[in-house]
Amino acid sequence: MMSTLHDDFIRHVGQTSPFPNGIEVERAEGCWIYDCAGRCYLDMIAGISVVNVGHCHPRVMEAVRRQAGLYAHTMVYGEHVQAPQVELAREIARVAPEGLDAVYFLTTGAEANDAALKMAVKLTGRRGICAFHNSYHGDTLGALACFGAESYRGPFRSLLPDVTFLSFGSFSDLERIDGTTAAVIVEPVQGEGGIQIPPDGWLAALRARCGETDALLIFDEVQTGFGRAGDWFAARRYHVTPDVITAAKGMGAGYPLAGLIASREMLWRFAAEPPFSHITTFGGNPVSCAAGLASIGVIRDENLLEHANRMGQLLMEKLEQCAGQGPQIRHVRGVGFMIGVELDSAQRARTAVYRCRQMGVLLETTLLNGCVVRFSPPLIITAEQCLEAVDAFARSLT
Repeated sequence: MMSTLHDDFIRHVGQTSPFPNGIEVERAEGCWIYDCAGRCYLDMIAGISVVNVGHCHPRVMEAVRRQAGLYAHTMVYGEHVQAPQVELAREIARVAPEGLDAVYFLTTGAEANDAALKMAVKLTGRRGICAFHNSYHGDTLGALACFGAESYRGPFRSLLPDVTFLSFGSFSDLERIDGTTAAVIVEPVQGEGGIQIPPDGWLAALRARCGETDALLIFDEVQTGFGRAGDWFAARRYHVTPDVITAAKGMGAGYPLAGLIASREMLWRFAAEPPFSHITTFGGNPVSCAAGLASIGVIRDENLLEHANRMGQLLMEKLEQCAGQGPQIRHVRGVGFMIGVELDSAQRARTAVYRCRQMGVLLETTLLNGCVVRFSPPLIITAEQCLEAVDAFARSLT
């Protein structure tokens, strides 16, 4: 008997959970994913904040086709001058906070966070790292050491450096940052922790404390960057400039791309003494950079920052109306188009996600808070599509 695609998926592809949703994807376009049976799904998670300009945006596809016809890989250690890298770095410098004017290209968010931690230790000569409970920075060893959940760190503890964990949003905990601290790494909005929003003034206080102790402040903007928080970066939205921003996900419009965004002087010191202190084979792949460059153009030309704030506000308002109709919803919170709905149990949240998928709407819970259902659609989503998603979510709770 011939095996099906799903059978071979289970047999030959390593899964990351015991409950993959099993959608057999045929194609995707805009805010929609189509399966092999011809059914369509409204994508309300955008690959976890990756396809910010939607699936297969025509400008991104054209840029990818054009670049793939020229070259896909020559040398990416900063040796060859490749137009897609240079042009994307120039555009990122234009939209990043002032002073963060250079990009070291990488492949994934975890890789970017590892590189940022290495850079902090090298530049400061210190060993201490501070991170936050319920944070998520990736699963490579450096990033995993800063993973704010012991259940995920525990199996690998013998390989991990010591990290001091603080409480996200606690002003008093900032005093634990001291002269031994090389860097503090923080998500300005915690994604997998349940879409946690920082209290007013807290990020500014964190910035001030790092300045007092000469610790580098690293903003992990892997999820919040490139429009997800309603501005190019959450750092801009909250008017706080870190020393380093790590980015990925929305940076490549669906293609593997990440980066350290910092000052030119800082990145130069990181790379020197000895040279090639941090290298990467595929970081800054020119096809991915072409996709990222096209994506920035789409965000700018289609006014997607303004659109994301307007549609995000609409979605928040409609979800808050749902909250008023029953006790299942405990809290609705978010910024820009990064919204979380906290339900009264993880089981109810998982059931809601399943029922919405049956109705053709894709939602997901957050990794470290199973009670929270995330809404992070492509920034191009329409008001009608937002209302469709809310209607399905409301029905999933009945």
